[in-house]
Amino acid sequence: MRRTRRFGMALLGVALLAATPAVASSPSAATTRLSVARLQYDGDDWYANPSALPNLIKALRARTTLDVEPQEVRLTLSDERIWDHPFLYLTGHGQVRFTDAEVARLRQYLLQGGFLHADDNYGLDAAFRREIARVFPDRELVDVPLDHPIYRIVYAFPQGVPKIHEHDGKPPRGYGIFIGDRLAVYYTHEADLGNGWEDVGTYPEDPPELHEQALRMGVNLYVYAVTSGVGR
Repeated sequence: MRRTRRFGMALLGVALLAATPAVASSPSAATTRLSVARLQYDGDDWYANPSALPNLIKALRARTTLDVEPQEVRLTLSDERIWDHPFLYLTGHGQVRFTDAEVARLRQYLLQGGFLHADDNYGLDAAFRREIARVFPDRELVDVPLDHPIYRIVYAFPQGVPKIHEHDGKPPRGYGIFIGDRLAVYYTHEADLGNGWEDVGTYPEDPPELHEQALRMGVNLYVYAVTSGVGR
C-alpha cells in the first residue's frame, strides 16, 4: 500500500513575525517540507504571472515562522511528488483539461488533506468549474463565509477576498469546496490575486497598496492550507 500523507500535522507553530511573538515550532515541524507548488496542466497558460509565486514565497518566509522552500515547485497531477506538497496553485486565462486519471489523483490528494488554490487570471472560469465538478461531482463550489478563518487567520479581511485587478468590474468572489468542515479548494474569481503578487509595476493600474493586500491574502491562504488538517 502506498504511503499516504496527512498534510499539516506538524505545523502548529505558525506566527506572524511583524505582529505577534514567534511561537516555537514543534520538533517535527522543523523537518517538515513546506513548499508552494504550481500546477502544470493541459490547456492554456498555466505558467502565467511568473513573478507571483516567488513574491508570495518571500512574503511567507519574511512574515511567518514557516520554513517555506525558497523556490516554487512545478508539477503535474501525475507527478508522484504531489504527495510531498501541501499547497497547489492553479492559474491561467482559458482552458484547463484533466484526464480521468488526473481527476482521480486530484480528488485523492484533496481528500487526504491537500489544498488547491485556483486563481482565475481572466477567462478560466468556465473550464475550471467544469473540471472541478468532475473531481467532486458530489460537492458544489459555494461562497466561503466571511467569518471563515481564511479571512482572519493572520490578516483580517472582513469583506472577503480583495479585488486586485478590474477585469469586468464585477465584485471579487471567494468560492470553496469543503470536505467536512475543512476548506480544501479555494477559487478566487474577479479578484486575480496572482496579478497582485507580481512585481510592483507589472500592472501600472494596480498600485502598491493592492500588491500588499494580495500578499496578505496569500499569507492567509497558505497558513490555513498547511494548518487546517491539524487534529483532524
